[in-house]
Amino acid sequence: DIANTPLWSCLMGGYAAGALMSQGHAVVYFDAAGDGLDFDAAKARLAALLPALLAVNAVYFWEHSARLLDFIVDIKKILADTHVTLFGFFPSLTPEQILKRCTAVDSICIGECENTLKELAVALQKRRSWRLVPGLAFSADDRIHFSPKRIPAPNPDRFDFPYRPQSDESEDTDTAAILASRGCYNQCAFCPIPVFYNRGALWRGRTPANIVEEVETLMDAGYRRFYFVDPNFIGPGKAGVRRTLALMKRLAPLKIRFGMETRPNDLDEQLLAAMTAAGLESLLLGIESASPGVLTNLSKHASADESRRAIDLCRKAGIEPEVGFLMHTPDATVGDLRRNLTFLETNGLLDRLERTANLLCHRQIVFRGTCGYDRYRRDGRILGTDPLGFEARIAWRDSWAEWVADVMVPVCLDVLRSTGDPQSPLYWKAAFKDRPIADCVNKRLVDTFRDTLHRVARSAPPPSAASAYRRARERVLADV
Repeated sequence: DIANTPLWSCLMGGYAAGALMSQGHAVVYFDAAGDGLDFDAAKARLAALLPALLAVNAVYFWEHSARLLDFIVDIKKILADTHVTLFGFFPSLTPEQILKRCTAVDSICIGECENTLKELAVALQKRRSWRLVPGLAFSADDRIHFSPKRIPAPNPDRFDFPYRPQSDESEDTDTAAILASRGCYNQCAFCPIPVFYNRGALWRGRTPANIVEEVETLMDAGYRRFYFVDPNFIGPGKAGVRRTLALMKRLAPLKIRFGMETRPNDLDEQLLAAMTAAGLESLLLGIESASPGVLTNLSKHASADESRRAIDLCRKAGIEPEVGFLMHTPDATVGDLRRNLTFLETNGLLDRLERTANLLCHRQIVFRGTCGYDRYRRDGRILGTDPLGFEARIAWRDSWAEWVADVMVPVCLDVLRSTGDPQSPLYWKAAFKDRPIADCVNKRLVDTFRDTLHRVARSAPPPSAASAYRRARERVLADV
């Protein structure tokens, strides 16, 4: 699930641990989620460790996020002398709300955490005033304070490689995540990445030599497949193209396979030829919409024509692209939804159930700190937020477009849940056995979306979305 935090969050804890280890600190990397531990089991293990510093990669997990803060309160009761600091996208974008809600949090690392954590650890170790460390937010005297702002490190090669827990040798099917750059040169309205790094657009690429060094280290551990978790792999302009071509030249002799994500306007035939020759096998394009008006409101700075061209280039290169798409946004009209559906069908993107269900259901999520949140706040369209003040509910411009989302999103989620149910004929690991059923449900899902759009009329207020959803659900899932 990457709707709640950018993909590279999966490496952030490893980067934090690697930074502290490079200073010689005794570090325990504790992945409670990966180990399948609940809060009570995690609490018991932490209590036994007695850490001087507990640094938590705090990920927003929807309506359950408050449980994380309650957990920290319980930890602080057991480990009263432990300094608890949070890092990651969620706490960086909403530090004041978290610190007011949870006094057990001693500090929050704002933005890139590695250098902040290193300086914080030294300050605690030497009993210096940690509040002077740049890049921190904290509560004192019933007020929220911010230490001096930390400037993003100009050279990402200087960061230590992320720590990865020791395990048995990798199998051929295992994929290692790797981060080749930081940030993005654009600032899309829905994206927390620019504000996390710089309160604005900023992209910094690692050098090809530094990336290959990490790849070769992972190959020594048995990995042959990689996924670059960069939000924008290629980078801006001619310099971004040159760097990517130089990296591909170095990767090609290694005979690895890899995937990546990028903006459609950054692709050309030369780049795709070089990337596929170096082992590219999967690619995600951040397209988001086919509507010029919606793309403008999203600050995407890309067009449907550029996206169509990128899809064609990928297929000519032998790559079937995946697509990042926001079908439902608070600024969209029913006409925008029709344009989106036509674009997806015309470009052959609704022919596979797991992809179709995703593309037809994605809503724009508005997080505090993003430029989209700021615009909706200025326009007076924020209806409320979650209890932690992070995720906002937005007033839609077109009530019929909102009605279509209320009907179709739950239907698509029903289908997606079925693909994760081992007892369902749509279960993703066995879907090839029941391809006719999956194809039938796929067609019904698209037809139902189209029929829902046809029901829209402006002569009357929208009918009950709940009853329309039930009818749509019965139609789509009847064959399952």
